[in-house]
Amino acid sequence: MNTRILTFLALLMATICGAGSACAEALAATDSVKHVASKQTLLNLNAANVEQLMALPGIGKSKAEAIVAYRDAEGPFNTVNDLMKVKGIGKKLLAKLSTSVEVR
Repeated sequence: MNTRILTFLALLMATICGAGSACAEALAATDSVKHVASKQTLLNLNAANVEQLMALPGIGKSKAEAIVAYRDAEGPFNTVNDLMKVKGIGKKLLAKLSTSVEVR
């Protein structure tokens, strides 16, 4: 959920309920949902297969295969920036991918 919506709901619940313990529990639950909603699962470049890589923005079959081929030939990626060593991946694509991938 959008952070603004969650904040609005929390304020609305506080207004309706007052400062009672039920409201405190409801606000704590809202904070918990907000925390979970803000977490994003990142794709591990060193374990992802072609199909998983193809789900990333700007990555089609040929680039996904190039990533896997590079990894197989050169070994695991040390940083996300190592993606730029793969043919067809430049600064713009790396910027799109950087919020979706990680290296473990």
